[in-house]
Amino acid sequence: MLRGGKVGLRARHDEDIPILRTELYDDVVNGSRAEGGPWRPITPGSKDPRLVVDDKEQGHVPFSVVELDGGTLIGTATLWGIDNHNRSAHIGLGLLPSSRGKGYGTDVVAVLCHYGFVVRGLQRLQIETLADNHAMLRSAERNGFIREGVLRSSAWVLGEFLDEVLLGLLVQDWKRPDKG
Repeated sequence: MLRGGKVGLRARHDEDIPILRTELYDDVVNGSRAEGGPWRPITPGSKDPRLVVDDKEQGHVPFSVVELDGGTLIGTATLWGIDNHNRSAHIGLGLLPSSRGKGYGTDVVAVLCHYGFVVRGLQRLQIETLADNHAMLRSAERNGFIREGVLRSSAWVLGEFLDEVLLGLLVQDWKRPDKG
């Protein structure tokens, strides 16, 4: 398990899937805002590609996020679009509604940075998020990500186009946490 100050990132367990499906993906509003396509219901027990891990897939590394204090499942985190030639990847995360607003997002981003830069040897990490996702913007900027641009009206979400913010962090600009 990868450890931050408050959270751990570990492999996805079978028992995580029903919780994540119910609390993150069955919510039409949250699912529509988090995914790059339209929300659709997934039949219980089906192999939902957002949740079932394919260990052979090298360009996508999904984690389950747990509280260090007690091990409770609180969400998902992903390093995706991994490009080994250009040494870059994208970061994504989703916290269960009961776990939002507690500082976990900032810690998840920090642990994903450690994984991307130290474990994977990447040069650049990138985040794309809706312009009104203030929690993700704060979590990214607290970890040193820089706003690099706005993709105007690029996301169709529940009947309207929304702007997306593009943030990037280079390994040489990353402020590695003290391990003291």
